[in-house]
Amino acid sequence: MLSEIGNPVATARMRWIPAEEGGRASGPPTAAVYASTTTFRTGDPVEQDAGWPATDPRTTSVLLQRVEPEPHEVERSKVGFLAPEQARPYLREGAELVVLEGPKPVAEAVITEVLRTGEDT
Repeated sequence: MLSEIGNPVATARMRWIPAEEGGRASGPPTAAVYASTTTFRTGDPVEQDAGWPATDPRTTSVLLQRVEPEPHEVERSKVGFLAPEQARPYLREGAELVVLEGPKPVAEAVITEVLRTGEDT
């Protein structure tokens, strides 16, 4: 298991969707780093397609590392991507993400800061 994200590209305010709203039955993940898929909410027409966000071709793998020691419904997280070049066109402060487990949205996030990486220098 991964204990931390080596090169986070951003920080975000995460909201884990409660089970009664269709989110994770077990609540926020407890692992140090949570790996899943995500897509960006941009207002593009693809977001009107049946099955969105699971059918979004912009879906990419994401790593989330909570900043606080204990999980909460709303928390700050470091954000990394397995393929950062796929996320980079959408990555900006205020960008909105939908985090998925399979086709099911389990969290929403807003990017609060884009971090400089070695690729940015």
